[in-house]
Amino acid sequence: MTRGLLLFAHGARDPNWAVPFEDVAQRVRAAHPGVPVALAFLEFMTPDLREAGRQLAAQGCTRVDVLPLFLGAGGHVRKDLPELMAELASAHAGVCWQLHPAVGELDSVIGAMAAAAGQLLRASTDTK
Repeated sequence: MTRGLLLFAHGARDPNWAVPFEDVAQRVRAAHPGVPVALAFLEFMTPDLREAGRQLAAQGCTRVDVLPLFLGAGGHVRKDLPELMAELASAHAGVCWQLHPAVGELDSVIGAMAAAAGQLLRASTDTK
């Protein structure tokens, strides 16, 4: 089994919006050399989920973990993403597509956001 990772973000009209997401993808690639990692967007940016999934399947991935880079599971994650996942499964029957919870719902991410907020409070207290 060849495993791949598909990071899925919303997308925006401003190309600078994608910079942190591209950084996430690069860090994952650096930490896991040899594992195909794709970054896809729901709208405004490319590639979309279908194209990124096609690329991973073409690279020989037989299992692809899909991680939504959303802070919460709103309508896009609850409604749009399952429909897109069904399209991927239909188009690439030889691939197991595994959808994971939105990254913002993971305890490690919630903890990192709380730590960042705490650092901000400590820094503002230190400057008084």
